[in-house]
Amino acid sequence: MKKISRYSALFALAALMIQGCGLSSDQGQLVGTPDRKPWYHQQPYGTVYIPTGTFHMGQSDEDIVYALTSRPKQVSIQAFFMDDTEITNDEYRQFVYWVRDSIVMKEIGGTFLNSSGERILWENRKDLDYSDQQATWDLLSNLVYSQADQLGDPNQLDKRKLTYYWEWVNLHKAAKHKYLKEPYKNTARSEFIERDEIAIYPDTLCWIRDFTYSYNEPMAEAYFFHPGYDDYPVVGVSWDQARAFCAWRTNYLNQYLRKVGEPSNNPYRLPTEAEWEYAARGGRDFNKFPWGGPYLRNAKGCFLANFKPLRGNYIEDGGYYPVKATAYFPNDYGLYCMAGNVSEWTSSGFDESIFAIIDDMNSNYQYDADDSEPSTRKRKVIKGGSWKDVGYYLENGVRAYEYQDSAKSYLGFRCAMTYMGRSINDRP
Repeated sequence: MKKISRYSALFALAALMIQGCGLSSDQGQLVGTPDRKPWYHQQPYGTVYIPTGTFHMGQSDEDIVYALTSRPKQVSIQAFFMDDTEITNDEYRQFVYWVRDSIVMKEIGGTFLNSSGERILWENRKDLDYSDQQATWDLLSNLVYSQADQLGDPNQLDKRKLTYYWEWVNLHKAAKHKYLKEPYKNTARSEFIERDEIAIYPDTLCWIRDFTYSYNEPMAEAYFFHPGYDDYPVVGVSWDQARAFCAWRTNYLNQYLRKVGEPSNNPYRLPTEAEWEYAARGGRDFNKFPWGGPYLRNAKGCFLANFKPLRGNYIEDGGYYPVKATAYFPNDYGLYCMAGNVSEWTSSGFDESIFAIIDDMNSNYQYDADDSEPSTRKRKVIKGGSWKDVGYYLENGVRAYEYQDSAKSYLGFRCAMTYMGRSINDRP
């Protein structure tokens, strides 16, 4: 044993001497770059894994309006992760609070600390020493409501000041650039960097705006604020705000991963229309509803989703307005409320004839309209139907749209993330 240990030590010493002489330890062979650790895509918290597969996209039953906007098409989808529920009020509130605290920190130069050097969040601002408190409020005076707008608390934060700024590379613009006359190699990357800033607080007045001659003021006043609704899907969020949430969630995760020395993940994003429908079908093909069957009731006669049944008997299905994000049984992938409760944003633009030209690999039609463009270009596909819709809109293949700058009391979203690999079974 001692002889073997002596030989091992001599071999290690020889290897070090070879490296010291400028010779590579790979003996001149193609072995890849050194110090590359194995990496496997960990499943993000609160998501389910949707495997790679092929399905028939489009309406598989009735087309009551004879619109022919979703003709059947066989589509293959890359594996991805998807939130098991719609984003809830409390999850979206984490985003709002992060933006709020970050604006405060930026406004006062990052010194929003107590005497112990700990960070003070907005709701704990009274923990500041008196000497610090006065100086802090002098700096924050432009973040609270003006005297004319105050109601009760004079230090209440002005929600209009809660804006989120983010940047991203427009890959579609960059990919098309090579067809232009100017050589690609002479173009700065800044030409393809997009920047946006948006107010991120939900539109709570959508409850009143959406329904004329209807008393929905209690929902406008409490739905996003009250802890009793924490586990209910967030509404009043536009397509642009949903994208801002995805960008923040991506940065929030990747900042942590960099801190612990891990590579960054794929970005969170809104699912494409094809991904959403594939996930809603739960691994079944040609099924009418996410639970697989052709009926809206189970064998016991109970409704399987929150919608508008029986010509307007809202409470017959167990819900009136939106219900908790886990109120009904999930589909075979483990996704809750893929039909009913609230409709959901997708990343896809809406075009009546797009099914005739989209690719059959990760099908998607993406168009990001500017504010100055016609409203028809601002249409985004929404899926799933909602608490105020009749049963037809709960079908997997039915598609509808809303405008990207609109916010509705029946419209929410959930996030997706592309899986890095062909199958989760590739893991050891």
